Amino acid sequence: MSKREELRNLETIPVGSLGIIALQSCKELGEKVDKYLVDWRTEREHAHSEDLAFKGYQRDSYLLQTKVPRFGSGEAKGVILESVRGNDLYILVDVANYSLTYSLCGHPNHMSPDDHFQDLKRIIAAVGGKARRITVIMPFLYESRQHKRSARESLDCALALQELVSMGVDNIITFDAHDARVQNAIPLNGFETVQPAYQFIKGLLKNVKDLTIDSEHMMVVSPDEGGMSRAIYIANNLGLDMGMFYKRRDYTRLVDGRNPIIAHEFLGSSVEGKDVIVVDDMISSGESVIDVCAALKKRKANRIFVFATFGLFTNGLQKFDEAHNTGLFDYVLTTNLIYQSPELLKRPYYINCDLSKYIAYIIDTLNHDASISDLLNPSDRIQNLLVRYKNGEM
Repeated sequence: MSKREELRNLETIPVGSLGIIALQSCKELGEKVDKYLVDWRTEREHAHSEDLAFKGYQRDSYLLQTKVPRFGSGEAKGVILESVRGNDLYILVDVANYSLTYSLCGHPNHMSPDDHFQDLKRIIAAVGGKARRITVIMPFLYESRQHKRSARESLDCALALQELVSMGVDNIITFDAHDARVQNAIPLNGFETVQPAYQFIKGLLKNVKDLTIDSEHMMVVSPDEGGMSRAIYIANNLGLDMGMFYKRRDYTRLVDGRNPIIAHEFLGSSVEGKDVIVVDDMISSGESVIDVCAALKKRKANRIFVFATFGLFTNGLQKFDEAHNTGLFDYVLTTNLIYQSPELLKRPYYINCDLSKYIAYIIDTLNHDASISDLLNPSDRIQNLLVRYKNGEM
């Protein structure tokens, strides 16, 4: 058992028998999470393991069998094939998994975020209020970019959160929410937005062996003012300077639903000769992050590493291939919290950051009603990583 696993103080009685529902969109991630939990609980020796409260604590799998069959018209229903009465349920869903299809009047239809969110609600409805507690783990928060009202428009993310709570969901866990203030829509319920900073730093240090991690040789850059907090956190933990770009937009025009960027204005100290970490919450089309890399190269930055929690790559990988080949960036790091295409995983410049163990820690701890504050703030673990890296142990 790992040192960190031994540090988990989980002698408290579980809230209820643990049950995990990984929707089809999150099947692979759910299986990895389940394996960690099975291994840990098989090894863990509880003083109260014979107590009735620990019945079913050690099992071969915590994944519950469910299905969402569809009719030819595209309509569907959620079905749970096992008992969930009294369970502490954790439901995993990836609303960004576009790879799944269903038949719509004989035509193959790719599942959209709306389809995945509807399937999540179907499974919650199938629970029928019989679970002890329901926690939804939705790494990419549904409609998170439609989180504030600036004209006469919908507030989709706030509505979705309120809908889940009204259906009986107790806690919502997401990763790197576009704007965490959206939790104000459900002020009396649990909402956690988790930062994968530790996993990004670990991924970089494992794959790049000649980094000099100090403010003279490295810098962290945020591509816009909205992502400042992410960049500040990583810069503070690595002891580096931070800069940011201001996106100057043309607010008189709309192109593909957004105001086009006229220029990226840089605010910060010189990047000349420095390795730069660019931190963002997501890569959508990739146009913005590639522009930022080009602007940094014009300012004579050395190597560029892009950290983005969600790699959507909505316009494909061709732009990234070209940008890498022309030396605009060295590596892109994203997580397995959302669907990753086989093509992406094969790219030589791509580093995959696996979050399954982290999610397993969160589920294991919450099931015991223990604090996850140390999991949400990984500063100590980042410092241990840096020491190991400087000692050549990674």
